Amino acid sequence: MKRLSPHMMAALMMLGASGAQALTLSGCDRTTHVSHGGETAHVDLGAGRVMWRDWWSQEGTATDIVIVDCGPGAALRFRTAEDRMNARSTFDRTDAALRIVAEHETGDRVFATLDRMADALGSTARDITLSTLNDEPCACAALYGDRRGDKTEFHLGG
Repeated sequence: MKRLSPHMMAALMMLGASGAQALTLSGCDRTTHVSHGGETAHVDLGAGRVMWRDWWSQEGTATDIVIVDCGPGAALRFRTAEDRMNARSTFDRTDAALRIVAEHETGDRVFATLDRMADALGSTARDITLSTLNDEPCACAALYGDRRGDKTEFHLGG
């Protein structure tokens, strides 16, 4: 077995100690709740904004879309599909909701505010919420880490 040089060993130890990892959007796809929930399909919407799907699949299924403006941490979350999650009827309006998002994102960003998107999604999506995040999402760390500000830095595995 080949022995590592002291220089290489020190570099590896520093890498492990700092938790430094090259994040990519595909690296943000992960299971977040044992085997029945997670994040996938991360997209760079440009100008500091990202989007992904939160999925759930245990005795019922759900799909939420999350859009985050990485700098201020403004977040829009809305449900586009659901089956057997509660007493509501099954629905899947994902394609229609994504068309609404695309209409906003292809226009001038001044007009494509999260508030306006939430209003436009009102008759299509469900459980629409606007919030401000205190923790940096993975996609923001991967693409817009320089816009983190005071948010808690994202680390894989936590």
